[in-house]
Amino acid sequence: MIRAFFLFLVFFIIGTQVHAQLIPPSKPDGFVYPPGRRVDPDTILIEAFYDPVCPYSRDSWPPLKQAPKHYGSRVSLLLHLLPLPYHDNAYVTSRALHIANTHNANATFSLLEGFFKHQAMFYGAQTQLLTRPEVVGRIVKLGTATLGNSYRHVLKSGFNDTKSERATRVSFKVQVQAKKQMYLIGSNIERHSTSRGVYGTPTFYVNGFKLPDADTPSELGGWKKIIDSLIHPQKVQGS
Repeated sequence: MIRAFFLFLVFFIIGTQVHAQLIPPSKPDGFVYPPGRRVDPDTILIEAFYDPVCPYSRDSWPPLKQAPKHYGSRVSLLLHLLPLPYHDNAYVTSRALHIANTHNANATFSLLEGFFKHQAMFYGAQTQLLTRPEVVGRIVKLGTATLGNSYRHVLKSGFNDTKSERATRVSFKVQVQAKKQMYLIGSNIERHSTSRGVYGTPTFYVNGFKLPDADTPSELGGWKKIIDSLIHPQKVQGS
């Protein structure tokens, strides 16, 4: 984990030398879970930043997805994709999720869970001798088995569509650009006002504030402790 973070930190510092202007996305980034649920000011918003081939993202998903089910409309979950550069095939699997989402929002999370279940298929050791088209073929095969035969063409054609490429790149830049700008501009700016600048997965925000890594819940009980303190703050303060 430390080595992986160091590699990304090197990549990140080098990336701060690139003064490219970030073009805002055409719509807000992220996938709402469960699909169709409204995100409004009265709900508690959890934002999760995931990499489809990150084992820590995989392990944190089962308790996380229980939270909006347990609390219903009081809690909304927004999933962002952050394909880390030191995870082989993180980018191409993230792109597959964007492709699935354009066809059916429910398919996005079914495919995500498919990647989590068969994550080892996309580790570097398993794919180091494969070409990129062969890796894409493996993704299409898994997607078809997970989502049904109708998705074979959806996924194959999606990888030839520049829209999915752009969506994946924009999603990544949205998460890291603010952190780059904080380094470029200087340290006098309030950290919260520079947006998130996420650089590792999984990362969680609750109502716009980042959870410390040490406080990341590993079970539903952990999420309930956080959410209940926001729903019933007086009860928590009086306990």
